[in-house]
Amino acid sequence: MNRDTGRIGHLVARRQEGRSLERDFYVLDEVYEAELDRIWMGSWLFAGHSCEVPEPGDYFTYDVAGSSVILIRGDDGAVHGHHNVCRHRGTTLLSEASGRAGRIVCPYHQWVYGRDGRLLSCRGMPEDLDRSSLGLRRVAVEEIEGLLFISLADAPPAFDEARAQLAPYLKPQGFRKARVAKIVDYDVQANWKLVWENNRECYHCNVNHPQYIKANFDHFNADDTTSRVRDAIVTATARGEALWDSAGLAPTHRETGMTLFPEKHWFSANRTVLVDGYVSETMDGRQVAPLMGDYSRPDVGTLRIRALPNFWNHSSCDHGVSTRLTPAGKDRTHIRVTWVVDAKAVEGKDYRLDDLLPFWKLTSEQDWALCEAVQRGVRSRGFQPGPFSPQKEYNVEGWVRWYLRQLSSAGSGEAGA
Repeated sequence: MNRDTGRIGHLVARRQEGRSLERDFYVLDEVYEAELDRIWMGSWLFAGHSCEVPEPGDYFTYDVAGSSVILIRGDDGAVHGHHNVCRHRGTTLLSEASGRAGRIVCPYHQWVYGRDGRLLSCRGMPEDLDRSSLGLRRVAVEEIEGLLFISLADAPPAFDEARAQLAPYLKPQGFRKARVAKIVDYDVQANWKLVWENNRECYHCNVNHPQYIKANFDHFNADDTTSRVRDAIVTATARGEALWDSAGLAPTHRETGMTLFPEKHWFSANRTVLVDGYVSETMDGRQVAPLMGDYSRPDVGTLRIRALPNFWNHSSCDHGVSTRLTPAGKDRTHIRVTWVVDAKAVEGKDYRLDDLLPFWKLTSEQDWALCEAVQRGVRSRGFQPGPFSPQKEYNVEGWVRWYLRQLSSAGSGEAGA
C-alpha cells in the first residue's frame, strides 16, 4: 500500500456517518487523482444525446480528465467512440467541439481514419506496415433510448441492467426522436462532489429556488408538511399514477428496486407529479413546445433520471433538460446543460427559447452559486464536517456512502457498480 492509498483509506475509515465529508476530501490532490482513477475512469459516463449526431459523419468530442473522446455516427448508423489521438505521434485529431467529418484526418502528418476508426491511409510509411493494428483506440459506447454513455475503462462495467431498467422510462420521452434546442456550458468554481451533494437534497430549495418550488412538491418533508399539504401530495400522486398507469407509463422506481440508488445502482429513474396547474417545468407551468415522444396528453408529470457520477435529467411533456458534470480540477467542474425538444419542432414557430430556458437556467445557476459558496467554505481551515438532516438530507448520506465505496475500491472493479 503506497502512502497516498493509505492516507485515503484513513480518511474513509474515520468518516462519521451522518456527517459531511472532511475538508481533505475536497482539497487534497491525491484524493482528486484517486477519484479520477477509481470513479471517472472506471464508470459509465453520460456523454450526450444521440440526436447531437443525427447523420453519418456527425460528431462531437467529450474531454474527461485530459482524455478527449470522439463520438461519431458511422456509416452503419451506430455511434462509435474513439480516443481523439492519432496512432502515429499522438496528435489531437479533431479540435472542434462538434462538426461533420467524411474521414478523420490527422492535421500533423495526414494519417486518415474511417468513421469506424480503421486506418485508411498513412502516406510515407512502409508498404508492409500492419495498418490493421493502428486503428483509433476504441472507447466503449452504449446507447439507451437516445442517451449516450461511454466508458474509458479497459474492461467496462456491465451495462445490461441499466439498459433493461431505464429503457421503459426513457422510451415514451422520445429522446431518439429529439433535437437539441440549446446548450449552455458553465465553468463552476466548485468540487464536483459538492455539485452532487447539492443535487441530492431540497433542504435549500424553499429559500434558493423560487421558480422550482412553485412546480414541485419535493421541497416539502415529513417534518414540515401540514395535513393540507400532505393531502394535496397524496391526491396528486394517486391521480398522476392512475393516469400514467392507464397510459402505460412507468410511474415510480419502486417496481424496479431503483429506490436503492445509489446504495445498489449507479442509475435511477422515476416519474413524479407536478403541482396542480403545472404540466411542464416552465415559469408558469404551461406547455411551451410540442409533445415529445409517445405522449398524447401533457399531464405526464416529470421524468427524472440520474446516473453516477455525472448525469441527471428532468423531462416534461414538451422538453427535456440534461445536466452533465465533468471534473476540471479539485475545485472546478465543467457543467453542460442541454435542452431537447421534439425533432420536428421549429424554433420561433413551435417554441421560443425565452419560454423554454428560464426555469432550468435559473434553477441551475442558483445551484452553481450555492456550490461555489460551499467550495469557499470547505477550503477554509475553519471548516469542520456538520450533521446531515435525517428528514431532508438522507439522499446526501446515501450519495456519500456510494462515493466512499468507489473511492475505497482501489482497482477492485467496483466503480460504477
